[in-house]
Amino acid sequence: MKQKIVLAYSGGLDTSVSIKWLQEKYKADVVTLTLNLGQRESFKEIEERAYSTGAIKHYQLDVKEEFVSDYVFPSIAANGMYQGKYPLATALGRPLIATKLVEVAEKEGAYAVAHGCTGKGNDQVRMDVTVRSLNPSIKVIAPVREWNMTRDVEIEYAKKHGIKIEPSKSVFSTDQNLWGRSIESGPLEDPDTEPPQAAFEWVSSVDSAPASPGYMELGFKGGAPVSLNGRELDGVSLIREVNDFVGSHGYGIVDLIEDRLVGIKSREVYECPAALAIVEAHRDLEQLVLTRNELAFKASVEREWSWLVYSGLWMEQLRFDLDSFIGRTQRRVTGKVRLKLHKGSLRVVGRSSPNSLYRVKLSTYSKESTFDQNSAVGFIELWGLQSRTAAGAVAALSKGNGSTKRGQHTERKQSKGV
Repeated sequence: MKQKIVLAYSGGLDTSVSIKWLQEKYKADVVTLTLNLGQRESFKEIEERAYSTGAIKHYQLDVKEEFVSDYVFPSIAANGMYQGKYPLATALGRPLIATKLVEVAEKEGAYAVAHGCTGKGNDQVRMDVTVRSLNPSIKVIAPVREWNMTRDVEIEYAKKHGIKIEPSKSVFSTDQNLWGRSIESGPLEDPDTEPPQAAFEWVSSVDSAPASPGYMELGFKGGAPVSLNGRELDGVSLIREVNDFVGSHGYGIVDLIEDRLVGIKSREVYECPAALAIVEAHRDLEQLVLTRNELAFKASVEREWSWLVYSGLWMEQLRFDLDSFIGRTQRRVTGKVRLKLHKGSLRVVGRSSPNSLYRVKLSTYSKESTFDQNSAVGFIELWGLQSRTAAGAVAALSKGNGSTKRGQHTERKQSKGV
């Protein structure tokens, strides 16, 4: 009996030629696995292509709910944004794919798993590290990386082996799941070229967006979005509806020069209307219910959390530790946030929470104010005490050096080497 390899299969050129390549090089049977993460694909066609290309068995798993509850919601709680702009859509999907690869491999008795990642990108790290963390005995094979495949070589190989692949109608290379859509290649490889509207599927052009502003109210419970405009929805449905509404108003595009884990700077373009809107609303609600110290510390946690996820360390113990801290802060993040969208712009225009730290009677300048302004005098006296003391010490030092300008003249002379 031949050994088995389980291949993460998208149905595209890379993974289709990988089926034949794995059979030839490793003399193994190939089992294919496709996950439904909310991408807009014909899964029936993918299954048919897998079998016609030589797979002995095909798994198609609908994991949208698991993706949202176990990956997207934790990212919302962490305000997950790599380099402050990218909401980690692809990065969140890869460890789930790797997890299911291991599960199917163990079920099938396969000795190895395979994926279509290149040696240039981040996904190879995300897949390999997660698989090896879950089951170190499973071999990981990356045909595109090992064969150093180029598109021309792949096309020639497909023709030679009778692999039928529909030619792409687009010059762009894309990847998508429920949380976002990445767009690469073609004119986008020039960082000085504006992405053409043809690159986008989820976000309307500003010209075609509605003339009137659109409003949307998101409800959160324990840091997770649970309602849209007063209607309670499951996570998958909520994200889909927010994606469509926000994108229709021309908002949701990210264009950045991204520092890849492998050291390459790349121009990356993303469509992520729901992700950007939900995270913005969540962050605003946190401003209402968390203390200044919590917010300041959580900001550093969020940067570290986003880096770990981006760099393929989903299984890193520090990520679990950070989740514990983040989870505790989310207990009070319950409330509603109202967003206004208009011609490619989005801003928060209202928020409320039963856990709000905002008190009208403390903030108001009207006669209803309960704040005793006289108490500010003592506060200012103590708040500036050390600054005043230090200023006096510097002035005395400067005077001793013959300067009358509070140390500035002395510092200037020292800087000139006098």
